[in-house]
Amino acid sequence: CKSMLAWQRFGNGETPESSGIKGDKLVGKYYVLFDREYKKEIEQLVASGMDPKEAAKEAPILKEAQEMLRAWESGDEEVMQLWSTMNQWVYLGFDATYEALGVDFDKNYYESETYLLGKDEILRGLQEGIFFQKEDGSVWADLSEHGLDEKILLRSDGTAVYMTQDIGTAIKRFHDFDIDRQIYTVGNEQDYHFKVLFLLLEKLGYDWATNNYHLSYGMVDLPSGKMKSREGTVVDADDLILEMEQTAKEIGEELGKLEGFDDDYKKELYHIIGLGALKYFILKVDPKKRMMFDPKESVDFNGNTGPFIQYAYARIQSILRRGAEELKVEPNFPKKLEDSEKDLIRQLHEFPAIIGQSAEEYSPALVANYIYDLVKAYNHFYQSISIFQAEEEKTKEFRVRLSKFVGTAIKNGMWVLGIDVPERM
Repeated sequence: CKSMLAWQRFGNGETPESSGIKGDKLVGKYYVLFDREYKKEIEQLVASGMDPKEAAKEAPILKEAQEMLRAWESGDEEVMQLWSTMNQWVYLGFDATYEALGVDFDKNYYESETYLLGKDEILRGLQEGIFFQKEDGSVWADLSEHGLDEKILLRSDGTAVYMTQDIGTAIKRFHDFDIDRQIYTVGNEQDYHFKVLFLLLEKLGYDWATNNYHLSYGMVDLPSGKMKSREGTVVDADDLILEMEQTAKEIGEELGKLEGFDDDYKKELYHIIGLGALKYFILKVDPKKRMMFDPKESVDFNGNTGPFIQYAYARIQSILRRGAEELKVEPNFPKKLEDSEKDLIRQLHEFPAIIGQSAEEYSPALVANYIYDLVKAYNHFYQSISIFQAEEEKTKEFRVRLSKFVGTAIKNGMWVLGIDVPERM
């Protein structure tokens, strides 16, 4: 409603098509404009002698946004039409970004649909004495016996809050999919919110409430500092993807890694390398730890990075193309194995256990660092022995086949992390 109101006031009919601005960015632009205007009005009220806290509640633009929210919840035709239009702008923008990131969803749940179920549950809780109502009509939960505060569930005008929507969404998901557990991957700034949510679901009588888990993600800092969507100080996902692709291009050209490929394949490679660098750099860190993301460091072709692993995979594919004949014969172990070969076999044997441990501990970092260690072991193997100049034919065949197994583990491990690996690089 804040974005919608700001668009009505300042938009002059602007659309993604007329402005050339991606839909989600355009709506975000008006969210920022609302906040700026809101702060101006607060300053004016304070200058006229009003208390700052009171001014924050009485600013005309905020009251108008609240009135618009009430109109939306009551199904006002004009408000609903504007909401539908601007929502579509956002979704189309999100779809483009998710496609670029290689992300898709089995089902989308919309707060505009789940809040009604949430409201019904809260009203049921009120009737059963689980919640209580204040004099202004707002509905609250008293969680003091659990060491928490009172939590608002419905505003005095009957409109929903985030908690209302999350209660409805949780119930819908368990009902729709008959799932064992639900994992919320959300930043640690929301720790308190999820403690309250899971407790409220338990109080409402849902026996699966204890099967909810908040994977409390450490925040990702950028060299530019903390991001704030209201103030517009955000690093845009689309811009970051483009920056990663450009960085991959610059470093790849500087190192001569991408010579001999046509322009179309290079463009595809820049995207694969850039996204791989972005995802891997974040996922290799334990989810609970705060971290600093540095785009340039993440695209280094040496060290614990996505491009380092991607390059190793591409090298293995080159070996497999050269050793195609060796792969056609029946597997045959040589009489003696080198230490580097034994080390690779041991590490490959650990792969299924690492996947299981990663799932149990909710930590993709275990998979990421396993793959890095496997690549380091393979590079030692590759540099310390000869594959194609082996003394015996069966030794050569074995080493080519061992390379194939390592390549498969790398590809599968990176797939688990949502990262592509190129066949040539």
